[in-house]
Amino acid sequence: MKKVAYSVLTIILFSSQIKAQDKEPEKTMEINGFIMMDTGYDFGKMAPDWFDTMRPTKILDSEGNEYQSQGNVYFGVRQSTLNIKNYFNTSLGEIKTVFEFDLFGSGKNAGETTFHLRHAYAKLGKFLVGQTNSVFADMEVYPNLIEYMGPNAAVFVRNIQIRYTPIETDHQTLAVALERPGATGDKGQYGEGFVYSSVLDGVAFRFPVPDLSAEYRYTDSWGYLELAGIVRSIKWEDTNTDAYDLSGSTVGWGLSLSTKLHLTKNIIYQGSFTYGAGIQNYMNDADADIGTKRQYDNTLTPITGEAIPLLGIVSYFNINWSSKLGSAIGYSVMNNKMTDAQLSTAYKSGQYASVNILYSPIKNLILGPELQWGKRHNNDFAGDPVFNLPAAKGNTGDDVKIQFSLRYSFNNTFYKTH
Repeated sequence: MKKVAYSVLTIILFSSQIKAQDKEPEKTMEINGFIMMDTGYDFGKMAPDWFDTMRPTKILDSEGNEYQSQGNVYFGVRQSTLNIKNYFNTSLGEIKTVFEFDLFGSGKNAGETTFHLRHAYAKLGKFLVGQTNSVFADMEVYPNLIEYMGPNAAVFVRNIQIRYTPIETDHQTLAVALERPGATGDKGQYGEGFVYSSVLDGVAFRFPVPDLSAEYRYTDSWGYLELAGIVRSIKWEDTNTDAYDLSGSTVGWGLSLSTKLHLTKNIIYQGSFTYGAGIQNYMNDADADIGTKRQYDNTLTPITGEAIPLLGIVSYFNINWSSKLGSAIGYSVMNNKMTDAQLSTAYKSGQYASVNILYSPIKNLILGPELQWGKRHNNDFAGDPVFNLPAAKGNTGDDVKIQFSLRYSFNNTFYKTH
C-alpha cells in the first residue's frame, strides 16, 4: 500500500514539474530596435531639411519655385530606433508600457539628427493611454521600404489618445479613441504680403472637443480588410475689433479602406483608399486642413474657411523572390480639392513611387538599393477680379533619388526570476 501511495505521489510531483517547465516564462522587459545607415544620391529638387526623404510637399519651395538641381550625396543614421517595453503585474491585470524614439528630427528640428519621440503609452486590458499610432491609421499597409517617409497618401500619424478596444480576437478587431485635435490653415490671398493680410491676424483656431476615431478589421487566411473613420470639430475665432466677424467652424471627416492580401505564397498586396475633408494632418505627407474661401456677398463675413477635400490612394506589392531576397514596388497619389482663395503656390497634389531589392544575408540584417520618384503639382489660381489679382498656373516639379541602406535589428527579452 505504501509503495502505491509513493508511486502516486511521485507521478503528481513529476506532472507538476512538467507543467512548471511547460509554462512560458514571465516577461518583464524587452529592449529592441535597429541600427540603420542610409546613403544615397539626390538628383534634384528636395528641400534641404528633407534631403534624405522623398516628400512631394517639399519638392517646391514656399514661393512655388523648383529647387535648383543639387546632385548631392547624403549619409545618415537618423532612422535608427530604440524601443523599450515593460510589463507589470497589478491587481487590475498586466500593465504594458512602451517608450520608443528614433533620431529623425522634425518640426523645428527638421534636418537634424536628434531625439524624436515615436511612442509613449501604457496599456491595461482593453484600454490604452498615451502617444501611439492613430486608430485612423493602418500601419500594416506600409510596404517594406527603406525610405523614411513612404507613400504620401497613406494615413500615418502618431497621436496622443485614449483608446478602448472592446473586440480583439484572431479574426476581428474593433477600436475607438479620443485623439488630440489640431489643424493648419492656408490664408491664401489674405496671407502675408497682401493688402488685407492683417484681417486674418487676429483669427486663431480653437478645438473644443477631441477627435473621434474608430476602426474595424476582419482577418482571415487570405489577409485582412479594415475600415477606419474619423470625425473632428474645427473652429476659428476672430479677436479683431474691426467691422468684420470672421469666426466660423467646420467638421472634418474621413474614411479609409485598407487591405493586405496574400495573392500567392510569395506575393502580398498592400493598398488603401482614403477620402474625406479637413484631415490632412492625419496623412503621411499633406498640407493645410483648412483653406480660405471668398463670400463677398456677405458684408459681415467676406472671408471664411472650408475643410479641404482630399483623395488618397496607395497600391504596393511586396514580393519574396527567395528566403533572403525581396522587393517592394508601388505607387501612391494624393489630391486636394482647392478653395478659391488659395494661391498658385499652394500644394494641390502629389505622387510617389518606388522600387527596391533587399537582401538578408543573415538573420536580422537587411541591405539593398531603392529607387524613389516624387512629383508635386501646385494649385491653378483662377484670380480675383475684385482685388485685380491675375490668374496663375501652379508650378510642377519632380525629384528622383537612389538610396542604399543597411539595417541590423536587435531584440533582448528579460524574464522574471523565481
